[in-house]
Amino acid sequence: MSTFQSARSIAASVSTGESSAVEVVSQHLARIEEREEEVHAFNLVLRNEALRSAERIDERIAAGEQVGPLAGVPIALKDNLCTRGIPTTCSSNILDGWRPPYDATVVSRLADAGAVFVGKTNLDEFAMGSSTENSAFGPTRNPLDTSRVPGGSSGGSAAAVAAGFSAMSLGSD
Repeated sequence: MSTFQSARSIAASVSTGESSAVEVVSQHLARIEEREEEVHAFNLVLRNEALRSAERIDERIAAGEQVGPLAGVPIALKDNLCTRGIPTTCSSNILDGWRPPYDATVVSRLADAGAVFVGKTNLDEFAMGSSTENSAFGPTRNPLDTSRVPGGSSGGSAAAVAAGFSAMSLGSD
């Protein structure tokens, strides 16, 4: 399975058992491992969490349970969205190590729909910029031409999809 499939086709493949969520997520994580150093789309890759989430989806499918419309779809989250117990930095050293006590509503709803979060994406610090070059954790590069930037402030989110790191990604404006 390609890491450049639509979220709809991935969800259909996983929910029918044609592919497993673990297989899909593992392929996306392998793609991240291959190119992340060069692209720097992520501030944090959630490898272990993503694989555990994918395993739970596969277990639910095997048990005949209904899964959500995004079952097994790898999604990247902009690092200004709160994720309970997972660092949220807004690409600023000020928030380095901060772990929100709650999920943003959109994060909860995506999780309920079966989405698998593969990481928190880079952005201009506090989303105040237009190039994703002004992050405390370094600039994001355009995966199609690494001499360029993907724009911003949601450049990490854009780069994650363009590089095949995730089928979908959330940004903000």
